[in-house]
Amino acid sequence: MFTGIVEELGEITAVETLDDACRFRLRGPVVTQGAKHGDSIAVNGVCLTVVDHEGDEFTADVMAETLNRSSLGALEAGSRVNLERPMAVGERLGGHIVQGHVDGTGEILERKPSDNWEIVKISLPVDLTRYVVEKGSITVDGISLTVVDAGPDYFTVSLIPTTLDLTTLGHKQPGDPVNLEVDVIAKYVERMLGDRAQGAAQ
Repeated sequence: MFTGIVEELGEITAVETLDDACRFRLRGPVVTQGAKHGDSIAVNGVCLTVVDHEGDEFTADVMAETLNRSSLGALEAGSRVNLERPMAVGERLGGHIVQGHVDGTGEILERKPSDNWEIVKISLPVDLTRYVVEKGSITVDGISLTVVDAGPDYFTVSLIPTTLDLTTLGHKQPGDPVNLEVDVIAKYVERMLGDRAQGAAQ
């Protein structure tokens, strides 16, 4: 489990294309500290498994399913990525519960800068709109954010300078894809209420 609090802005150093997958080599001096084979690291919000690591770099395999359902397939050598290690038991939950299981992708639609923050408008797949509410939580490229406005096919977030400086959202422009993970609690509530309604109808 992750929290959506990005630990560092890493970099893809190499991409190896395989038959039905690819292998990334990534640089991340912070997240590689103490890393070992089999550990999980979130890359732009996608939970990946460490295959190998050496120095401040690690490799991770990405299967076709993940490439098709996330924006990782658009990454290339030199791409910057958000990196986060799983939350350790007993630590503070700084963001919200993030699984690292991407629900869909959106697209940066618009950026409106101001002196102290920036409003970013992002497209939202129609099948995810029921999980996104004003002042609720959403994960964008692995970043835990608060929804400012929830529209029929979009949402907006307000980004402080720290988020702009330390994550990929400081560099992405209109047209760029982002990974989205909705609040898992909303999905569980929907399932439980649906099962209750179905049971009452029988």
